Amino acid sequence: MKVPLLDLKLQYQSIKNEIEPAMLKVAESQMLILGEEVAQLEKNIASYCQTEFVVAVSSGTDALLMALMAIDLKPGDKVIIPTYSFFATAGVVARLGAIPVFVDSEPITFNIDTIRIREKINSKTKAIIPVHLYGQCANMDELLKTSNEYKIPIIEDCAQAIGAQYKDGKYAGSFGLMGCFSFYPTKNLGAFGEGGIITTNSKELSEKLKQMRNHGMNPKYYHKFIGGNFRLDALQAAVLNVKFPHLENWHQARRDNAILYSKLFIEAGLSEEEGKTSFDINNKVLLPKPVYQNSGQKNYHIYNQFIIRVQERDKLRDFLSKNEIGTEIYYPVPFHRQECFAYLKNNDKDFPIANGLAETTIALPIFPELTKEQIKYVVEKFKEFFS
Repeated sequence: MKVPLLDLKLQYQSIKNEIEPAMLKVAESQMLILGEEVAQLEKNIASYCQTEFVVAVSSGTDALLMALMAIDLKPGDKVIIPTYSFFATAGVVARLGAIPVFVDSEPITFNIDTIRIREKINSKTKAIIPVHLYGQCANMDELLKTSNEYKIPIIEDCAQAIGAQYKDGKYAGSFGLMGCFSFYPTKNLGAFGEGGIITTNSKELSEKLKQMRNHGMNPKYYHKFIGGNFRLDALQAAVLNVKFPHLENWHQARRDNAILYSKLFIEAGLSEEEGKTSFDINNKVLLPKPVYQNSGQKNYHIYNQFIIRVQERDKLRDFLSKNEIGTEIYYPVPFHRQECFAYLKNNDKDFPIANGLAETTIALPIFPELTKEQIKYVVEKFKEFFS
């Protein structure tokens, strides 16, 4: 049985009759940059994420870059980020000549360790970028407390977290000064190419961002500041507008798949329960867990990825590949170990959790169209490997 890590063709076939007329409508209009489709997408996401304003942009990476440009980040300024994330989180900071300051991860959510952030703050700290990794919100209570105390803005990296909720209520992208989203094709809400969006409750920022995405131009050919070509194509917005009504069902399908994985791994004797952080004879597979808060509420995890931890990860991955099961490693090299950041001279011993994650995590197929039979087959092969 073949179990791909992701099969976007299945999703496309299910909504092909909706998407193709929407694309044709844009083609016939020849309104290809920004326009009505982009405005509609901005309206949809603002309502969904419960924010006042939304600015559609060219990619999730550009969303992060623009957010930092919007707060006038200067060379030598510092931005606190997790060391364990997709490269864009760190790359945009360095690209502006600022200094990325890395923080270790939490052992259950894999998100930034919010307690350790305070150790990194100094007079040059201009922003904190938490990443809602794999579809689960970071500890926003602690982050907002730190932000308010030190008067440092939070820019949320929501690239993997559209629709994720914190404590059964507030949505990713509605907490900080800005929230930055990606519509890369593999995301829960993916375009047919690149795309992104920025959420904010600041009218002033939203207007600045809209001007920034068009080279800082307003009115035409007059530039008060330097922006960039960060505009979203109308074609991508049209695709996203068609997909948007399906998003909640896709979220739920991913959640159902995650629940089934966990149930089967436990029944197979490979794991005791979700949220364990150390390996032993009863926990060969460490399962993810939507973290419960003191109030009894829990995060709404959208499972952009289903990430487990295993020993002998690379041997296991080879075994699964031979059995036609697709996997991926997110992320094998934390930022503090990346060659391009060697100049920061970070101490590897300061990041024990992130190092452990890089060496033991593996992503399993979780896409909505995955069948129960495929999930059962994956767990059967795990049992075969560990036996």
